[in-house]
Amino acid sequence: MKGTIASKLGEIQIDPDVIATYAGTTAIECFGIVGMAKVSYQSGGLVKLLKRESLTKGIKVNIENNEISLDFHIIVAYGVSIRAVADNLIENVRFKVEEYTGMKVKDVHIFVEGVRVID
Repeated sequence: MKGTIASKLGEIQIDPDVIATYAGTTAIECFGIVGMAKVSYQSGGLVKLLKRESLTKGIKVNIENNEISLDFHIIVAYGVSIRAVADNLIENVRFKVEEYTGMKVKDVHIFVEGVRVID
């Protein structure tokens, strides 16, 4: 379902893929995030680190009643506090997506799919 913003001049509809791209770009800028992950349940739960151009595959956007719910599947850097990374991610994404879309972010769910050592 697309998000809708009403204005004096008409209606603006925002596709969930646009929100996912923006949210993904915001997420990978956060400290401690190595990248987005895609879980392949057909391969026994194998986790794949996604490239920058495939960020949307690691994010699920759901829009109901003009409120956004986001599910992130991420890989975090080894040695950082997962709680601190998740809190930072939630705050940054919520603020920037609300500012970008003009819609309320209702929920942000974080699924840590792996840990990676970064050089």
